[in-house]
Amino acid sequence: MKISSLLKNKFTISFEFFPPKNDNGEAELFETIIKLEKIKPDFVSVTYGAGGSTREKTRQIVNKISKEKKLNVMAHIACAGHSRAEMHEMLDSYSQAGIDNILALRGDPPAGSGIVTGEGDFPHAEDLTAFIRDNYGDRFCIGAAVFPDKHPQSPDWDHEMKYFKSKVEKGTDFAITQLFFDNTSFYKLIEKAKKSNIEIPIIPGIWPITNLKQIQKIASMCNALIPATLIEKMEKFNDDQESVAEIGIEYAVSQCEDLISNGAAGLHFYTLNKSGASMRIYNSIKDKL
Repeated sequence: MKISSLLKNKFTISFEFFPPKNDNGEAELFETIIKLEKIKPDFVSVTYGAGGSTREKTRQIVNKISKEKKLNVMAHIACAGHSRAEMHEMLDSYSQAGIDNILALRGDPPAGSGIVTGEGDFPHAEDLTAFIRDNYGDRFCIGAAVFPDKHPQSPDWDHEMKYFKSKVEKGTDFAITQLFFDNTSFYKLIEKAKKSNIEIPIIPGIWPITNLKQIQKIASMCNALIPATLIEKMEKFNDDQESVAEIGIEYAVSQCEDLISNGAAGLHFYTLNKSGASMRIYNSIKDKL
């Protein structure tokens, strides 16, 4: 089912997975899915490796989830380094498999690949969005990524909103945010979008912190700001991962409760292929949904 249709009628809950590297990882992923499907998520998504490095594995996992688990699944596609012929083949395959939802991304090429972002058949995510609409009409519901703390390569918010609006004008139906840890950033993003006449639903992406060093590295790559007070609180328990995770989950619960009360379109959880944190957060907020 198209995510855009769901968002017209309800608050959505969704989970994001990444393609595992081996059979053991795949088995662990599907154990996670078995646990999370009890929540009856509105959709799940599967990420796409840099430069298409997981293209076939992403497609395999997307199709397996759709066929075996009967879940509504969204396929991520990053277009950097791909040709129009490759994109046709991939989208034809998803269409034939009954996949209705695509998250259209530019993506970043792997180091040393020779792929240059901003060049080739698809310089930007908006070019992939336009390609899907021009060639497949309304066959797919198209999502986009958006950054509450601004894309690392955006010089300013005017530039950020210009590209976001262009993606919408070329066919984007909804957006999911990159991770963020200060809800003020999300609300400011919503306000900037409104001022730019961007009216599509924007789903906040939630990443519960269970490992401080790991999230600090990831956050620095996507320009996500972690409140100093939260870092200080976690650093007191730096060698006690269980306590760090407890603080992170409690913080994510408070984030979600605030987002729900302020009219967010849904919640999209970055799971890292694990169920524990997402399940705990959901069980804490489900009475407020």
